[in-house]
Amino acid sequence: QAQLVESGGGLVQAGDSLRLSCAASGRTFSRYARGWFRQAPGKEREFVAVIDVSGESTHYRDSVKGRFTISRDNAENTVYLQMNNLKPEDTAVYYCAASMYGNGWSKFLQIFKDARTIRNWGQGTQVTVSA
Repeated sequence: QAQLVESGGGLVQAGDSLRLSCAASGRTFSRYARGWFRQAPGKEREFVAVIDVSGESTHYRDSVKGRFTISRDNAENTVYLQMNNLKPEDTAVYYCAASMYGNGWSKFLQIFKDARTIRNWGQGTQVTVSA
């Protein structure tokens, strides 16, 4: 059974950094785009970042551009989210996601950014940023 397992969350102060990891098992996700979503209390799950199969193309939500970096290691079946200069508004449960890539990058992004289309989720890791 395919599993995505996140790690690396924690409690930090504003301006600090964290690195989230999402390890896959039970299936190779090498032909899947991988990404991150987050969900704050009382809010809907929102897209954060995505990386394509090769790792050459990435896309971020505007509020994290320049602060977050997504990367992947296909040999290790793992995707990472480096989060720098964290802000209190980044506080949320962060979920990794995987989706079979197709339809070209632009069309794929439209689909992937809608959490309702994702079929492969991790269990989530809490990130709390204090002011």
